[in-house]
Amino acid sequence: MVGAVLRAGVVLVMGWLAVLFCAGAVQASSGGADTPTQTAYLAGQLRKDPVFISDQIPRAVPRSTAPDFAKEAQRLGVPTYVMVLPNTHYGSEATGLLAGVHDRLGRKGLYVTLSPTGLDAVQTYGVSLPGAEDASRATLYELPYDATPREVFRHFVDVLTSGHAHQRAEAAYAKYGGSVDELPLLHTDQTARKDQSFATGLAVTGIPLTALLLTLYALRRRRVRRAEAAGDPLSPGRGPGPPKRTAFAKRSPAGSRPKGTRGNKTGSKTASKSGSKTRSDKGGPGGSASGQGAKTRGVEESGGRRVRMLPLVAAAVVLGSLVAFTASQVFDDTASGDGSRPTAADMRARIDRVASGLRRDPLYVDPESPPALDAVERAHLRAKLRALRMPVMIAAVSSNPDDESDGQKDLLVKTLHDRLHRNALIVLAEPSDGGIEVVNYGTRVDPAYLMNRPHNLAYPESADPALGRRLDQLLTYLGKAPTAKSDAPQSDPLAYDPPPAVDPVKEQALPGLFTGDFHPGLVLGVFAALLVTGLVAAGCGTIRVIVRARRRRYGAGGGSGAAHGPHAPERPSLGWLRRAARHDLDALTAVLEQATVLEPMTALEATVGAPESMAALPAEAQRRAWECLDAAALLIDGDSDGRIDADATPAVLACAIVLARAGRTAIDEPAAARHVCHRNPLHGTARKRTEIRPAGSSPGGTPSSTTRSTAGAAGTRGTSGPTGTRPAAGRTRAGSSMWSLPVCKGCRVTPGAVLRLRSQESNGRGAYVPYATLPGPLATLADGAEIDQLTRDVREYFGVH
Repeated sequence: MVGAVLRAGVVLVMGWLAVLFCAGAVQASSGGADTPTQTAYLAGQLRKDPVFISDQIPRAVPRSTAPDFAKEAQRLGVPTYVMVLPNTHYGSEATGLLAGVHDRLGRKGLYVTLSPTGLDAVQTYGVSLPGAEDASRATLYELPYDATPREVFRHFVDVLTSGHAHQRAEAAYAKYGGSVDELPLLHTDQTARKDQSFATGLAVTGIPLTALLLTLYALRRRRVRRAEAAGDPLSPGRGPGPPKRTAFAKRSPAGSRPKGTRGNKTGSKTASKSGSKTRSDKGGPGGSASGQGAKTRGVEESGGRRVRMLPLVAAAVVLGSLVAFTASQVFDDTASGDGSRPTAADMRARIDRVASGLRRDPLYVDPESPPALDAVERAHLRAKLRALRMPVMIAAVSSNPDDESDGQKDLLVKTLHDRLHRNALIVLAEPSDGGIEVVNYGTRVDPAYLMNRPHNLAYPESADPALGRRLDQLLTYLGKAPTAKSDAPQSDPLAYDPPPAVDPVKEQALPGLFTGDFHPGLVLGVFAALLVTGLVAAGCGTIRVIVRARRRRYGAGGGSGAAHGPHAPERPSLGWLRRAARHDLDALTAVLEQATVLEPMTALEATVGAPESMAALPAEAQRRAWECLDAAALLIDGDSDGRIDADATPAVLACAIVLARAGRTAIDEPAAARHVCHRNPLHGTARKRTEIRPAGSSPGGTPSSTTRSTAGAAGTRGTSGPTGTRPAAGRTRAGSSMWSLPVCKGCRVTPGAVLRLRSQESNGRGAYVPYATLPGPLATLADGAEIDQLTRDVREYFGVH
């Protein structure tokens, strides 16, 4: 009895175990034992190789770059497991994925996961590696967004092995953590290359053309300044005179030397008259030899300008070539990225994997992606696929722009069909967003029926069920599909041929620097050069207007002398004296040269435009002008090189200015007085005299106010030099203690301040003193000397007889 009970119990236990075993086997079979979970699949791949790169991102991270990651990982000195996955392939947080992979793999070490966007998670298990998290944070803030995963991992290893991971992480966060400014990109992309081409074109034409135009503008301004100098721009209200031919030179009227000249001090350059006027055969003003000569000179000058332009244009061309060459050396990138290029094996790796899975099973679920279908759903879908009367294949794989198909789902389906060599309805299910693509290859299904399927069987809405239930609805809908007519043109699915994907090597190649936006940059560079030149010219013109206005208002040197003319300052600086002397002497030289060349004209010639002062200049005025020029040249051009001597003192320069202006006055106004204002000779011609009593001799025994003002203004004339002991040149009445001194029109109304100059010993930096106290011929003007007397004193001063 007992034995029977024992046998019955054993039978029941064995039967229960048999039921459990059979149920487990049925469940394993229905769940698809050939489809492991994501963590199990990744752990199995890491067990083969510590670096796993997904075959779904060959354009961003080719699988052939795995040795580079392994080489960087060896620098850490601990077991390191690296996974590079697409951005959408994390079922949960990246740290959770690392934990699941570690549990499946069961090995100690550093676990790192990356994606095309950068470093996603870092975790250590069973090893001591301080600073891993800090190195991850530092890498996040120190690299721009275009850094490739290989560059990101290299930087991470560099920070981790530096020993300053925490300090670098804190510094990077403080600098970039809350900043909206982006780091400069590491690589040149297509947009950056367009900007480089445009900037190069702008610089190639803009910089040389701007330099050329500014140079021409500067040369033109120099010619204008010289022309203005020849026309005496320092005298207000006077138009420009004839253009200056040479620097001021010592000449004599009618080609003769002045009396008493010697050596290089008074040697005059005889003006040639060999080119005197002769009438042409045709006669008339237009047929004169001088008119033909003017035309010839105009042609020669224009040709000369063209010749002078050639070096400038050549220099601009050379500068543009240098700019282009420099740009080609600076912008020398030929491709974007870190230099890694996918191989043919990298590009076909996923297609081979999915096609191999579909050959074994009509339902293929990507093991690298998060699980989109559970075991029950997979078993149910496999059963419905076997029950359909048409061949249908389902591939639950992701599509992204970094895959071999460039994110084109129809191209991915076509590639799978070409690899399978099998007619079927291929269904592409997107695990990340639930999208469903259906493409018919060779089955007898009505294409209109496929096209008119419910919207939720193609593009899911937020309220639609999960991917597994929607695929079940799709298979039910396909089971009711009618058969297509044999003569329907839509029944040929191979009529649609999607274009091939872009070659990844060509995709990363950059266009040439001198293509694309380079040509618009060239055109805009021309306008930019014109704009810059216009702005510079406008700015310089504005500055000139302001400076001239200030000179008119305050005088060139400032002081009270402005009331008597803008170019007769009370205390002129050494620089102003040198500029004024150069301009006044150049102007006088140009006028005298023209007056020497021109001979007396007929009445007809005088009416066609010849200056009256040139046509009928009195011999006395011409003699005085030449003597003024020779005396001025003696003062400031001792070397006879046409330049102002470097050691010319303020008194000498002022005396030369007075002489040059007096010579110009003799030409323009031959009847003008021969005196200049004794208070400030720079005031110009003195037409009236004022009677002055010496101190103590005024009526009533008291000095007059006029005597005090004049004596105090003029000061005491120095006695050094040949003219130091000469008596006053003013006219003195017989039997009277009064004398008279010349003053200008302005000083008759309001006596102006006395001209004050710096002494020779002060080297241009000392105090100003009255000009009459300085040595030299200029002091004679304080006694009322005439211009002719001043020229004689200059010759005596230099010992010229």
